Amino acid sequence: MSAVTNEEKLKKLETYKRLINLTLIMGCLALEVGDFAYHWLVHFQYSVVEQLQDFWRMGHLAEISFYAIVLLFLSNMYGGMRLGYLKNMELIFSQVFSTILANIIIYFELSIMAHQAFVPRVFLMMMAEQTVIVVVYINAANRIYKSIFPPRKLFLVHGYRPVEDICSKFESRRDKYKITRIVHIREGYKKICRMIADSYDREECNAVVIGDMSVEDRNLLLKYCYGRGIRVYLLPKITDVILMGAEELHIFDTPIMLTREYSLSMEQRFIKRTIDIVCALTLLIVASPFMLVTAVIIKLYDGGPVLYRQVRCTINRRQFEILKFRSMRTDAEKDGVARLAQKNDDRITPIGKLIRKCRIDELPQLFNILRGDMSFIGPRPERPEIIEQYMEVMPEFAYRMKVKAGLAGFAQVYGKYNTSPYDKLKLDLTYIENYSLWMDIKLMLLTLKILFWPDSTEGVETEQITALKEEQEWQKQQKRQEMYDDNEE
Repeated sequence: MSAVTNEEKLKKLETYKRLINLTLIMGCLALEVGDFAYHWLVHFQYSVVEQLQDFWRMGHLAEISFYAIVLLFLSNMYGGMRLGYLKNMELIFSQVFSTILANIIIYFELSIMAHQAFVPRVFLMMMAEQTVIVVVYINAANRIYKSIFPPRKLFLVHGYRPVEDICSKFESRRDKYKITRIVHIREGYKKICRMIADSYDREECNAVVIGDMSVEDRNLLLKYCYGRGIRVYLLPKITDVILMGAEELHIFDTPIMLTREYSLSMEQRFIKRTIDIVCALTLLIVASPFMLVTAVIIKLYDGGPVLYRQVRCTINRRQFEILKFRSMRTDAEKDGVARLAQKNDDRITPIGKLIRKCRIDELPQLFNILRGDMSFIGPRPERPEIIEQYMEVMPEFAYRMKVKAGLAGFAQVYGKYNTSPYDKLKLDLTYIENYSLWMDIKLMLLTLKILFWPDSTEGVETEQITALKEEQEWQKQQKRQEMYDDNEE
């Protein structure tokens, strides 16, 4: 009886989870807005009021409210409000990053109102105070959150894909998840259901993870858990991702899901192309001094070519020549083997390490965007030979070329450089099947954050050539298991 009571308490607490999360994080935002309000009343308002003689009393509230709205929007955009979901350091980084952007926007707004540039000293002092507030408050809020919501205990059911990969993902967030039991699907549906029920009765787990397995096995487990009110974390298949973007129709007496033969409508393609041209031209003008300095430094370092040209594939596997600032030695691929950058890759020059870290090496691709080979947002273009290798293991890899290749994409914002090809494919398909103008704008804004977050530039493991090793090993293991099962029969 006590086990049931504990489970009911946990479920009841979950209903207040969003409220607790919001209350805790809004406290941080309130303190930051309060700090701005102090500086507005003590420093900023006098410069503005001198210029605006008709500045009414409610103007104080209006300006502070405007700052609060900007900070709230940016915090929500960049993940500063995702307490309990992001890691502690990433949450702090996200909120500090949001605060910096909010202060930059307000600085220019107040400078325009005052008809003169504000002295940045007070703004920098305010930024330092807000950074201290964020670091101290979020650390405290995280401790409170963890005490209320301890790591969820998971019962993992997996198929033939290596279970180590699934475990490593959950173990990277030990503050949120703890795998207490692991079972292979070959144990059988009935036996696994008894194990799940037994684990729940003994409070060994309070959620189930369904890994990669056959649709038949997965559906049986999913229905069992759903019918008993058991929380399920499901690792989706490619078909699941495609269905996420399906349109629901009600023209008969049963729901119908429609997946279209084309990805973007004519109107969407026109708007997307217009944004690409405007943004590419604007960035070229702004970035031209940095590009010129980078080109000179690369040339002076070893006398080699400034630009690196390579054949890549875009929409419908159409080939084009991508442009980058050269970050590796001129003989980096003298053996003719295509390989991704690795951790501590000795082929990367000292200059190359710097421009790759700052993503300056990607700037020449603005010319690819203007020529129409690429878009700002879309799946990253791959080399033809690497695409062939991927498609031997994952024929579905061709799906990501239903749209134009991009400078940045869903997989770059929500994944890492060394995310497996299978997971990157699912991320790219999520973008393709759920495309909207707002999603493009959101991904553009989020790309600013990943430029400064180190995980996004991490290379693949040393033994990997094209980041395909995991998929090849999974395929071999699956074939071995099939042979084993045939022999058992």
